[in-house]
Amino acid sequence: MADGHQSNGHEQVPSRSRRRFPGISSRAYEHPADRSALVALRKLSGFDTVFKALSGLLPERSLRLLFLSDSVRVSDRQFAHLNDMLRDACYILDLEKVPPMYVNQDPNPNAMCIGLDEPIIVVTTGLVELLDEEEMRAVVGHEVGHALSGHSVYRTVLLFLTSLAVRVAWIPLGNLAIMAIVTALREWFRKSELSADRAGLLVGQDLTASMRGLMKIAGGNHLHEMNVDAFLEQADEYEAGGDLRDSVLKIMNVLPRSHPFTTVRAAELKKWAASRDYQRIMDGHYPRRDEDKDTSVRDSWRESASSYATHVRTSKDPLMKLVNDLAGGAGDLGGRVRRGFGGFGASQPGPKGGRDGSEGSEGPGRSGGPGRSGSPGDASDGGPDGPGNRD
Repeated sequence: MADGHQSNGHEQVPSRSRRRFPGISSRAYEHPADRSALVALRKLSGFDTVFKALSGLLPERSLRLLFLSDSVRVSDRQFAHLNDMLRDACYILDLEKVPPMYVNQDPNPNAMCIGLDEPIIVVTTGLVELLDEEEMRAVVGHEVGHALSGHSVYRTVLLFLTSLAVRVAWIPLGNLAIMAIVTALREWFRKSELSADRAGLLVGQDLTASMRGLMKIAGGNHLHEMNVDAFLEQADEYEAGGDLRDSVLKIMNVLPRSHPFTTVRAAELKKWAASRDYQRIMDGHYPRRDEDKDTSVRDSWRESASSYATHVRTSKDPLMKLVNDLAGGAGDLGGRVRRGFGGFGASQPGPKGGRDGSEGSEGPGRSGGPGRSGSPGDASDGGPDGPGNRD
């Protein structure tokens, strides 16, 4: 156990001492955008009833039977070390009921928490074989964080709607309506992954292990070839590099994904680990579960809006910087967009009588008097395609 004692039926885990958080609310570690959506849904009268009514339509029973019949259920007799980690994570986050956990034969490293009535956790053999004990502890804590937040309900709905969108693709407007919902759910779910990463850190309480785990998911089991600082530098380069074309490509690349990119997750987790919020939790000052019913939806949305505003204000991304400048009253929108895209076309020679004495016409979007040459544009006509998406 985290403190070396047995409690609530949890078995003792021989490990270093780690702090425990009795009665902790998931609001303590949730990303503001994730928290505001969850608070609103929890306050929505009849929401749970509607979702339970949907349980007959969703393939939850089928999934449970599938994992029970074709995967290995974690217990004290099967994958005992994972069972100890699972119980330890539930003990640290004070999750009373330990969710069932399965190991599924799949070489791709992955884990998920799904289920409407009760969450179930599934990890692949690829992940189990890839990570060491402390890295795996953070992953198990990540999935228990999903369970404590209630993310499994919405994850299950997202899986169902994604499948439904494929089935109704032949309907002219039906697919568009469902994909709009799926896109919104994916944006929320990407934020929920950042929340669960924080829960994993609260369970493992080893930032280095969390960073290693994310690096391995991105680059495989070659730690001797990788460096955490260099990996985080990639996140800085990804955010700040390029022009507006790259900003658009980033958006297009991330839209179909349910998870943020790995370097982004690592940078976000390191930032949170250095924050006052994390330190307060570690000192024992955090929101309690019995206070959840008194949480204000308006306050939660205000925090979410403030978080997005701070992101836009502090982001190094060219598009976010443009949005921030325009919000601050900066003018010359056309010029800023043109410069952001590196010009609208290839370089154009100046007019006759210009400084170079060559003939030519003004570049697009420019006005000028006699003897004035046009400003050359960027010769490139677009950025490279983004890398393939991985969940």
